[in-house]
Amino acid sequence: MASEVTYSSYLDLDRILSAQHPSSGAHDELLFIIVHQASELWLKLCLHELNAARAEIAADDLRPAFKMLSRVARAQNQLISSWDVLSTMTPADYSQIRPHLASSSGFQSAQYRLMEFLLGGRNPDMVTMHEATPGVAAALRAELARPSLYDEAVRLLARRSFAIPEPVLVREHQRGWTPSPEVEAAWAAIYRDPEQYWDLYELAEKLVDLEYHFQRWRFGHLKTVERIIGFKRGTGGTAGVAYLGGVLKQVFFPELLSVRTAI
Repeated sequence: MASEVTYSSYLDLDRILSAQHPSSGAHDELLFIIVHQASELWLKLCLHELNAARAEIAADDLRPAFKMLSRVARAQNQLISSWDVLSTMTPADYSQIRPHLASSSGFQSAQYRLMEFLLGGRNPDMVTMHEATPGVAAALRAELARPSLYDEAVRLLARRSFAIPEPVLVREHQRGWTPSPEVEAAWAAIYRDPEQYWDLYELAEKLVDLEYHFQRWRFGHLKTVERIIGFKRGTGGTAGVAYLGGVLKQVFFPELLSVRTAI
C-alpha cells in the first residue's frame, strides 16, 4: 500500500525548507536567500501561465488566456512585494553578505530571462552568460526561435482581418519588436470601438497589465538596489542602478502604449 500523502510530502517541504545554505553567518542572509528563492518560484508559475496563454491566443481561444494572464499579474504583485521585504536590509547588513556572493547575481536568472524573451524583450547576446549550463542555454535559444506572446497577439489581429503587413507577421523572432504604425492603427480601431472588438480590447488591457506590473517590478528592483548599495556596481558585473535605469526604458508592447496618445 502506498504511504499516506501528507501536507509535507505533497509539497516536498523537507527539500524546500532545507534548501537554504547561508555562508556568511550574517543574520540577514536567510532573508536574502528566501526572497530570491521565492521569487524564482513565482517566476516558474508566471512562465507556466504565459506559455499556456500564448498557446490559447495562437488558437484564438481568448477566454482561458484571460484567466492565465490575470493570474500572472497577481503573481507579479507578489514579486513586487518581495522588494518591500528585502528593503528592510540596510547597507551594513548587506555588506556582511556581499563578499560571499562572489560573481552571482539576479542578472543571471534564467527564468527571468525566459520570461523577458517570452514577452518579447529579446536580445540573443543574453544567452551567452548561460553557456556553462547547456540545458538552460538551449531552452533560451528555443524560446528565441518561437513567436513571442506579443507576436501571437498581433498574428491574431491579422486573422481577425486587421491590415498587418506581411513583414511584421513573418519577421525573425530572434530580435526584439520593432514598432509598426499598422499595428498601432489596429489597436486604435479596437480601442475606439470596444463593443465591436470586446475580446481583443480585453486582450489589449491584459497585455498592458503585464507591461505595467513588469515595469513596477523593475522599478522596485532599482529602488531597492539604490537603497541598499547606492550606486556601486552589481555583483554580476553590471552597472547596478545605472543598468536598471536603462532597462526601465525598454517596453514589450510599444503600440499598446503609443496608441493611448493616438486615440
